[in-house]
Amino acid sequence: MKLTVLGDPKVIILTGASSGIGEATARYLARQGHFLYIGARRLERLLKLQTELRAEGCKVVAMDLDVTRLEGLQRIVAKALDDHGRVDVLINNAGIMPLSPLSALKVAEWDQMLDVNVRGVLYGIAAVLPVMQQQEQGHIINIASVGAHRVWPSSAVYCASKFAVRAISDGLRQETETIRVTLITPGVIESELADHITDESARLAMQEFRRVALPPEAVAQAIAYAIAQPDSVDLNEIIVRPTASPH
Repeated sequence: MKLTVLGDPKVIILTGASSGIGEATARYLARQGHFLYIGARRLERLLKLQTELRAEGCKVVAMDLDVTRLEGLQRIVAKALDDHGRVDVLINNAGIMPLSPLSALKVAEWDQMLDVNVRGVLYGIAAVLPVMQQQEQGHIINIASVGAHRVWPSSAVYCASKFAVRAISDGLRQETETIRVTLITPGVIESELADHITDESARLAMQEFRRVALPPEAVAQAIAYAIAQPDSVDLNEIIVRPTASPH
């Protein structure tokens, strides 16, 4: 893949970069010439991705990151600041989707979803917002889901977490005049998210739901499009769905 260097490369922090939308976004943005700081819990995957992209001439730094711990996000922000003196973009992408009916009472999975999908986004904002406020510029991109707009059986807690991300994004947008805020809302995407569903009925339903799905590169392109807009233009929400899918 040929590296395309942009005229104005950004310093970008990306969470959940070890697979799916995160991995595709890391590849896409790094190949545009941006400076990427990628984090996830599966460090071995990140290091492999870092090696591959650096061999192409991309500028990528991989770091172990658990978004349920604020100090981890503060550490990756500090690294970007040490290297470049600024952070231009935060992409809150890390998320999990262990679907189940509420009657299954998978309380531990509910807690984990809220920790990663909601607290992880809030911690990312907490780590980067003071920096962007001081800079008087920046861009926070939160990855939600069509589950931020409607609810299906077995998805109540997951959709609640994504409704929360949508609310957080719009609240942050209204509170600042200098920081851009974008909510990216994917429909059905090819990813590993459904592989971790432990409830049998939810897993079978998701197999049918995902029969028509977009490649994660489609979402990566939407993210890049939002980033590429002038500082005075804030794309507040982009919904990306497969043409053939009703969901």
